[in-house]
Amino acid sequence: MSGRPRGVRTARVAVAAVLPGELALAACLVAGVRPPGWALAGAEALVLVVLLLEAWVLRSLYVAARARGADRRAARRSAVQEAVPVTVRRLVLHELRALASLGRWVRRGTHGVRPGDHAAAYTGPQTAMMYGLLFVMVVETVVLALLIPWPVVHRVILVLDLYGVVLVLALHAACVTRPHVVRPDGSLRIRYGALFDLAVPPDAVASVRVDRRYPEGSLITLSEDGVLDLIVGSQTSVTLELNRPLPFTRPLGATEEAHTIRFHADDPRALVSALRQPA
Repeated sequence: MSGRPRGVRTARVAVAAVLPGELALAACLVAGVRPPGWALAGAEALVLVVLLLEAWVLRSLYVAARARGADRRAARRSAVQEAVPVTVRRLVLHELRALASLGRWVRRGTHGVRPGDHAAAYTGPQTAMMYGLLFVMVVETVVLALLIPWPVVHRVILVLDLYGVVLVLALHAACVTRPHVVRPDGSLRIRYGALFDLAVPPDAVASVRVDRRYPEGSLITLSEDGVLDLIVGSQTSVTLELNRPLPFTRPLGATEEAHTIRFHADDPRALVSALRQPA
């Protein structure tokens, strides 16, 4: 592109390079696996450097757009779209939504649940695991604070560890405040925190049943025959058969289709009953 500020390509490549590592660490946290402290610190330090580079490039793009006559809002949008890949924008949006869930959690509020809806929690299998992970992270933070003798390194590690604690709390808070929802008209909203959100219209539901399974795989797993598993704590408890393939969006924006959805609810019988008996 003519007139593109220097560094745009470098910034995009840098973000694309660190994204797989950041996603792997996030997956570990969701699964309850605590990576070594040096891995977290190194990854977050690298992300910080890339973010500083992104900030510099964004400012250059913003100034260039303003010079071409764009208003402030249009200049900001143009800068972000040009400098930041879509996958990164979605990842940051998920993280911001998770952090916003902390306030909603403190207020005991829920997202997207209206009067007359049936809200179905799904955090039971992961709650103890999350709190155990938080305990280990806090202990590690205290131990590192006592062992690291260099003040600057100590402050950086402390900030990164504290952010890790907040992020784990935010991931769990997003799951607590964003339950599955059955509407009075028989529609269903299947969610996992801020990472996954699928609306199932009532005319797409062929059958639903309580069906406890312990599948292997990551949080969102799609088989070759179109069976989508949304796994919480290594289990699912509800099987939803569809009468037509339904598209869903993965956390980073890829769209696929499923004809059967297996997901977890802490009280699967109540959810199945609510879905079978719309008002």
